[in-house]
Amino acid sequence: MKTHEEQPRAANTAMPRRISRRRFLELATAAAGGMLISGCLPEPTAWGPSEAVPTDAPAAAPTADPPTAAVQLTSTPVAEAAVAQSVPSGFSSKVAIATARDYDRTGIYNAVRDMLDNLGGIGDIVKPGARVAIKTNLTGGLGNNGPPGLSPMESFVTHPEVVRALGALVRDAGASDVYIVEAVYQWGSYTEWGYEEIAQELGATLIDLNSPAPYDDFTQVAIPGGGALYDAFTLNPLLQDIDAFMSVSKMKCHWVAGVTHTLKNLFGLVPLQFYRQSARDTYRSGFHGPSDDTAGQRVPEIIVDLNKTRPIHLGLIDGVLTTEGGEGPWIQTFGPIAPGVLFAGKDPVATDAVATAAQGFDPTAPAFAVPFVRGKNHIAIAAAAGLGTNRLDEIEVLGTSIADVRRDFKPCVVGM
Repeated sequence: MKTHEEQPRAANTAMPRRISRRRFLELATAAAGGMLISGCLPEPTAWGPSEAVPTDAPAAAPTADPPTAAVQLTSTPVAEAAVAQSVPSGFSSKVAIATARDYDRTGIYNAVRDMLDNLGGIGDIVKPGARVAIKTNLTGGLGNNGPPGLSPMESFVTHPEVVRALGALVRDAGASDVYIVEAVYQWGSYTEWGYEEIAQELGATLIDLNSPAPYDDFTQVAIPGGGALYDAFTLNPLLQDIDAFMSVSKMKCHWVAGVTHTLKNLFGLVPLQFYRQSARDTYRSGFHGPSDDTAGQRVPEIIVDLNKTRPIHLGLIDGVLTTEGGEGPWIQTFGPIAPGVLFAGKDPVATDAVATAAQGFDPTAPAFAVPFVRGKNHIAIAAAAGLGTNRLDEIEVLGTSIADVRRDFKPCVVGM
């Protein structure tokens, strides 16, 4: 299955680049095959761009048979005591929850403001004169639409009102420069999905991370302590020059990663052109590996390495209107759901753990268990790497409780 939670090459051209109908059907067909991960992890590669030789051969067709490693298709339930938020003796992290019925500008601003206030404000993150980057999640490109009656922003990409609210609060905290960043499918994603308008209102700069602009060239950034499959990543230098980095994601399930929240959003940091095996690929095929059988083993490790390389200071998750069953319309089980919720936290692992629990899943679930049915649990790997905690009994939930906002999501399992 070729997921499009990643973006293709920079497209600073006048004509937007859309996903072809043929490519869309290929994706849908792969999803329908329901291929599961076999559990084979390839040898680590050298740092930097994938050195796989580009090929014109079509991607391997998904197999109909399950992998050798057994896949647990029944979910690991979230402990009811944890969901009810019984108070432990001490917390290591805090996550705020707020509710919002829709994307009314005032309502979203108030919800985000209240969450940040509950977390103690952002004065510890945004100092006067700080340069701040906000990573949004604009996946799939303009060739994909939301479910009938819903826009992409109301279903599978971060709604601009959530970024607008955070950007305004960052400005209020004293930021001198605000950048909205993403490796966009095409620049038109910024235009048609409302980001050019909010950037103008905030005095923010839009950055396509597939390009080195406003710098002359990309930079190589080493992964602290080394990585699972790479030693360094090729990045726009801006990501190293900022003072604060924030991830604003959409609350969704994901074909390979199980769930996609704060941590998975960083897949869109690296320029596509250096991380694909063929120039035809519109996703980071080098990250996925030589076949779909490797993706569930490689992708979770790479998610964590990206977060080690560019640490997140604040995670904000848009779960007001979103989708279940998959990350976009190229997934067969993709469909709308309206949790009416937002999450925020300075511990990105804890933020994702709470959002995952609010989806009805266990953030400590083992590999090949729902929702991580095709491989490893990247949230657990991030916790083991010291990036935060995924244990609900170590997280103080502020504002609304998990139990009050819980909406059981359909995981990304074809036919379930």
